[in-house]
Amino acid sequence: MYTHPPDYKLPTSTRFVLAIHVLTSLAVTAGKPMRSEDLAFSVNTNATFIRSLLSRLQEAGLTTSQLGVGGGALLAKSPEEIRLLEVYRAVENGEVFALHRQGPNEACVVGRNIQAAIGPVLNAATNALEGELASTTIADVANEVARLGQFTIPWQGC
Repeated sequence: MYTHPPDYKLPTSTRFVLAIHVLTSLAVTAGKPMRSEDLAFSVNTNATFIRSLLSRLQEAGLTTSQLGVGGGALLAKSPEEIRLLEVYRAVENGEVFALHRQGPNEACVVGRNIQAAIGPVLNAATNALEGELASTTIADVANEVARLGQFTIPWQGC
């Protein structure tokens, strides 16, 4: 029988955390546009991925872009108005917990009842997560980053 190594973690998307990183970077610069290359440097990824992420954030009304020399990405609204739940919904696809892709086998007693059995706990967990994300803003994250980094906003660095 195969078992996962003790440090095994299920694969998950990093888009949400990276989107928070990008939005926090934009928040701490307090209105100074940031190029995708500069954001990519901070995130430690490539600028193409950042541009894709910024596209999703712009579609959700969270960022905007300024063209031309000195241009780049900007927050579309104040960091106090951007809730992490909005960010999550902008960049992640689907539900927090995925159920069977093809549906369980109804001929099996477990298969016939598993979704009804686990549904309430998954709904409660989703509601708890969404509640926490709805109560936290990009400003909260930016202020904590500034506290930990011992700097004040606006910050001129990366």
